[in-house]
Parts: sequence; C-alpha cells; structure tokens
Amino acid sequence: MLKFSRNKLVSIARKDPDTLRIHGVLDDDLYGLEMEILVRLSDLKLISVSGKWNRWTTPECPKALSFLGIAVGFCIDEEGLEQKIQKTIGRRACRHFATLLIECCDSVKEVVRIIQWEEFRIKHPGLTFEEFLSGLSPDSSGSDTTRHVSMESDRIQDSQEPIQVLERIREVDSVPDRALGGMVIDLHTHSYPASSCSSVSEDQLIEESKRIGLDGICLTDHNYVWNPDRVKNLTQKHGFLVLRGNEITTDQGHMLVFGLDLDIREKGIIKLDELRREVKKADGYMIVVHPFRGFLTFGVERLGLNLEKAMKRPLFKYVDAIEVMNGKVTREENDFASRVADGLGLSGIGGSDAHKASEVGLYATRFQNSIVDEKDMIEMLKRGKFSPVAFRKRNKGILKKNRTATT
Repeated sequence: MLKFSRNKLVSIARKDPDTLRIHGVLDDDLYGLEMEILVRLSDLKLISVSGKWNRWTTPECPKALSFLGIAVGFCIDEEGLEQKIQKTIGRRACRHFATLLIECCDSVKEVVRIIQWEEFRIKHPGLTFEEFLSGLSPDSSGSDTTRHVSMESDRIQDSQEPIQVLERIREVDSVPDRALGGMVIDLHTHSYPASSCSSVSEDQLIEESKRIGLDGICLTDHNYVWNPDRVKNLTQKHGFLVLRGNEITTDQGHMLVFGLDLDIREKGIIKLDELRREVKKADGYMIVVHPFRGFLTFGVERLGLNLEKAMKRPLFKYVDAIEVMNGKVTREENDFASRVADGLGLSGIGGSDAHKASEVGLYATRFQNSIVDEKDMIEMLKRGKFSPVAFRKRNKGILKKNRTATT
C-alpha cells in the first residue's frame, strides 16, 4: 500500500558551556535533508550552519548547500527572524532548508528558556517554569538572570500591544474586502498534532486569523477528519468562525475536500476516482491544491508541461475547483494554475497552506455572502459565489500605516 509521510526532528545538545549544537532532520517521500547548527548562548547568534542532502528532486537542490552560511550571525531572538530566513535561505537556497532552520531556531528558544530557568532555580528553587516565563522574580538583585526574566516579561507585554492596536483597526485593515461585501476565509491550513508537518496548534492559528482580520478559517489537516463538536467548541471558545475540511492524498495529487466525514487514514493514498465517488455521495466539494508544485500530481519529470498539455490532465475531470493561490508555491506556479483554471472554466480558490501562525491568511477566499457554518460554505462554493484574494500581502501596508498612525 502506498503511503506518504513527512517527519521533522530537532535534537539539541550542549557542546560546551556557551555553545549549543543543533541537529535538524526533514524527511518525506521526496526530500531528505539535515542541518547542523551551532548557537552561542551568550548572544544567541548562529555561529555555524551547514547542511546535507540525502534525497532531492532536481539537480538544483544540492546547490543550496553553499548558501546556508548566509545565516551565520543571525540572532535567534531578533525580531522578524522568520521572515529574514525565508527571504535569504528560502529564496536564495531552498525553502525546505529555510523551514528546517526556522524549526531549529524555535526549538533553541525553548531550550534556552529551560536552561535559564534551571540556572535561576539554583537561588530560587521554588520558582516554577510558568512563573519564570511570566517574568515573576522573587528578588531585585539585578543579576543577569533576573534582568533576563524582566526583559522576557517586557517582550510579552510588547507583543500584546500591537495585537490590541490591530484589533482597534481591524475594520480599516479589511476595507478592500469589506467594501466588496461577504466574508474572507482561509480555506487551507494545517495544525499540530493533527498534521505532523505543522508547527502550530489550532488555537494559535485561530487567534492569528482573528488578529489579521480574517472572518473565518478552515482546518484542513492531512487525511484527518475533525470532530464536528470539537470544531463547534473552538468557534465558541474563540468567538470566531472555524470550519472543517480535509486535505486528502490521492494517486493524482492532494485534494481539499469539504463535507466528507470518511476517514481514509487506513487506506493510505486513495484513488482519485474513488474519492470523487465518495465526495459526490456526501454532496460535498473537492478542490485540487497546489497542482503544479511538482509534488505527486505530475512528477518532477513533467514540470515542463505547457498549458495545453496541462489542461488535458485527467485529474481536472474529477474536481470542482482549482487552488490558484497557494502560500507554499511560487508565483509562476500559481499563475500557471490560474491559467489552467480559466482555460477549463473551473473556479479558483485561495488558501495559505499555513503550517505556522505567520503564514495564515497569506492567501484566502472571499465569499460574496455571509457564512455561518460548513453547509453555508459548501453551498456558496457550489454556486461559485467566491474569488481568491491575496489577503495578508495586500493588507500588510494598511496594517503598517495604521500601526504608525496609532503610535
């Protein structure tokens, strides 16, 4: 039986009193790569970054190794580190190495907090880890560790203020979409542990969606059927529309499915025609996602397909729509998907394919009418009352402008 799996693993050891050694692994059915990183504890800077490919899909992949040294000198605690890594390592080298490096840095942050807490407990054994993270210090001795606890607390408070500002300007933030009416929903997100490849919980995804002004979010984890009561509870808990879907791996690619409660985890990779029959039986809706990412659907050797040949691919006969805005592929791949959708007369949707909070809402889908539940969304999808939008990118300037105006 064919199955697809993706695993990320980060291990951290103390090389010497001031140095951490980090080993990261990202492995799936297509790629296999590793990273070795050294971080200096005194200033939290990367002092060495190297990588190794075990498997790759194009001759260009190994060339990424020579660019990894760009990250030397980056501070894991600096603001905007994730974006900095994506712009340098992700664009100049490889997005897979960038993802793994970010994961390693996030893990180091957690380890550093534990190390500092353990050192602080030598003097104050009663201090819990939760108290340490909240910045509570039993004395004001002015020691380096006490100062770090205070700084940690300051960072937490500082990080909350922009969220409050953004909540106040939420209506201004979303003017372009509100002016058109309807609701904007990110139809494609992944949470941990439902999707092992994700690095963010469903609660964090939802809170970030609220913060940036989305109207709703769909949890579409890999081959995972969300319990409807649990999703309803999440909606009530956060006061925010949460809907459920499923990204299912088929023999012809990944399909976003709504309205289907069938758990196919034991089936592995399901045949597309079989999935189509099940979706039709459930009166659901099916969308092919990132169809030109060179992953599963066409195979690497077919990346050079022209428009005419691409439109003749059998898989497009089985789907209701095509994801033409996906946050994990290149602009060229999205543009090509859009041209194929136009040529076939199929609707296009937008989804972030978020695997971390900062990615949610990068792309989304604007519905012309209000949606209150999964049934409403499926009806709007079937009626074609929607369009893809570049939500986070377009609103970034508005957010920045209004944040400046309020400070």
